[in-house]
Amino acid sequence: MLEKEVFDFEKSIIVGIVTQNQSEDKLNEYLDELEFLTYTAGGTVIKRFSQKMDKPNPKTFVGSGKLEDIKLYIKENEIKTVIFDDELTPAQQKNITRELDCKVLDRTNLILDIFAQRAETSYARTQVELAQCQYLLPRLTGMWTHLERQRGGIGMRGPGETEIETDRRIVRDRIALLKEKIKTIDKQMAVQRSNRGAMVRVALVGYTNVGKSTLMNAIGKSDVFVENKLFATLDTTVRKVVIKNLPFLLSDTVGFIRKLPTQLIESFKSTLDEVREADLLLHVVDISHPEFEDHIESVNQILQDIKSADKPTIMVFNKIDAYKHLTIEADDLMTEKTTKHYTLEEWKQTWMSKLGENNTLFVSATEKENFEEFREKVYEAVRQIHITRFPYNKFLYPDYKDAIEKE
Repeated sequence: MLEKEVFDFEKSIIVGIVTQNQSEDKLNEYLDELEFLTYTAGGTVIKRFSQKMDKPNPKTFVGSGKLEDIKLYIKENEIKTVIFDDELTPAQQKNITRELDCKVLDRTNLILDIFAQRAETSYARTQVELAQCQYLLPRLTGMWTHLERQRGGIGMRGPGETEIETDRRIVRDRIALLKEKIKTIDKQMAVQRSNRGAMVRVALVGYTNVGKSTLMNAIGKSDVFVENKLFATLDTTVRKVVIKNLPFLLSDTVGFIRKLPTQLIESFKSTLDEVREADLLLHVVDISHPEFEDHIESVNQILQDIKSADKPTIMVFNKIDAYKHLTIEADDLMTEKTTKHYTLEEWKQTWMSKLGENNTLFVSATEKENFEEFREKVYEAVRQIHITRFPYNKFLYPDYKDAIEKE
């Protein structure tokens, strides 16, 4: 008889603050994302706490009264973990842990934990470990009161090295070792990329959980891991794809997220080389998400950071089958029409129309809606790059419509 597998989700609470730079709506949206991150990491959110402040408290992030409320709630409901929406300083984390006497994480720590779960290859594991060590170094706690001498004898007398210093040295040595390991793997990957010849390279980029891997599977007939969770893809996957008779390389990259930890951008720079070396970007957007415009902005910012913002880009608005808009009743004269009330047709008339007809696509990867148009636009864009590179090959790859007629 098969045993039922029972998942024990960790009971957690999440905490955020409303400041001059972050409105209440914005905070709720960030906390929704944090809740999804918590679920992805294997936790379940029991309650949310928020507070209005001019700026975070340098000692405990939230005010002392709010911290007391949280402490009381933890005791009454046997909460295991408290997760803060912003990155905590080492001092804040230490003070809060001492006050609450339970596990205290911040958004960065949570993302690193998810990455550690998702890392499949040795390369991804090395990158995640490097980011974790860089995060851990200033947060090493447990200052031991006793001092230890490493060696005795003449010239070696004195307080010696404390255990915390020993720990810091071990972590610093580990960071140096991992950086060397990543350099070696970078060289190997550069060789792999150079061996791919002069084929046109196309990269799927976008926010996390927008359907990049599903799209990759639909076009490339591959079986990349897909799940409705954040950061399902961590290792870059490259596949050779042929549309009509035109071959090109398609890569599926790690998704981006707002408030992405700097350590991760640093250690994942080499993974993003696939994006940096691509000839064409397919920027996938989940149009069914209410804040998709913010997501586009976050992705564009990271593309700018890795100097890839000026590459030819096709915007692919995915999940049109799940898109829902708010409606205003005919006799409702009070409600003001906002972007939340726009239909897809109305969206197409906004800033999207300025991107140009050839640079925007509205598809559904799961339902394969508008897929013929998608294939045509990608074919034409890749063909253009190919014949610029190899002008004498022009007759091999006719226009998409001509290629269909030939068939």
